[in-house]
Amino acid sequence: MKILMVGAGGIGGYFGAQLIRAGADITFLLRPTRKALIDANGLTIETPADTFTLRVPTVSAEALRPDYDLIVFAPKAYDLDDTLQSVAGASSRGFILPLLNGMDHMQVLDQRFGRERVLGGVAHIAAMITPSGSVKRMSDLHMLTVGSRAPAQETIARAFHALCEKTPFDHAYSDNIEQSLWDKWVFLASLAAMTTLFHAGVGRIVATPFGHELNLQTYAECCEVAARCGFPIDEQVRIKASTQLTLPGSGFTASMLRDMASGQRTEHEHILGGMIRRGQAHGLPCTLLKTAYTHIAVAQSS
Repeated sequence: MKILMVGAGGIGGYFGAQLIRAGADITFLLRPTRKALIDANGLTIETPADTFTLRVPTVSAEALRPDYDLIVFAPKAYDLDDTLQSVAGASSRGFILPLLNGMDHMQVLDQRFGRERVLGGVAHIAAMITPSGSVKRMSDLHMLTVGSRAPAQETIARAFHALCEKTPFDHAYSDNIEQSLWDKWVFLASLAAMTTLFHAGVGRIVATPFGHELNLQTYAECCEVAARCGFPIDEQVRIKASTQLTLPGSGFTASMLRDMASGQRTEHEHILGGMIRRGQAHGLPCTLLKTAYTHIAVAQSS
């Protein structure tokens, strides 16, 4: 199976490198500056346990051909349009595996390629590109979940998961991948809303008189949106998420807070805005989500 990995950031770089180490045939599609750096120095991965550097195949958008069985999208959600343009030379065949946050991208990709070509994928990882250009995984969390959304995808989805089984990262095959996407989105939207609103990790928020309650109320808002959209969050998933969102002493934050603090563009439109729009369509007020969204929108406009 020939795989095109679009991007070598926290998600694409980390999971792609680990898959290559496990024997996968992966080529990275990169922008010129990132391509020149990796071609010259290799792709370096830093983890809490070790650091390694790989020489990896790369390609530019201009040189792409429709030679790939699977194209993995791993950009920020706001870069989806640019990504679609960059893969134009390769996207006339093969399946698409997006690893983006939120759900808006699934509608865009289904319209562009047809639902029968678009698999589902969920990446759980805290990672970033360092000033030197390496990919740094910042915690023990490194989980990739994949699943098919149409019968014709089952074979390639299972084959990709078989490659994941050879890697050191955690992995799962979901028989209901769209529910898995919603499970992550509901949790991420809740975490992003509260940690960006208060510029603090979970532990500092819940240490205040009302922080514990507010975190759970935000999660409940998102769960209600999911339920109204036909994807109710399972009780065990809710218990696990609620525990993580109220853990005393936890430094857990969303990457959106790091992006906001460093003056970078954030995914608030896709993670929070998308949740709010779906809630409004079902008559839900989404008060806490709107408060967090507005806070970020104002900060990003300054």
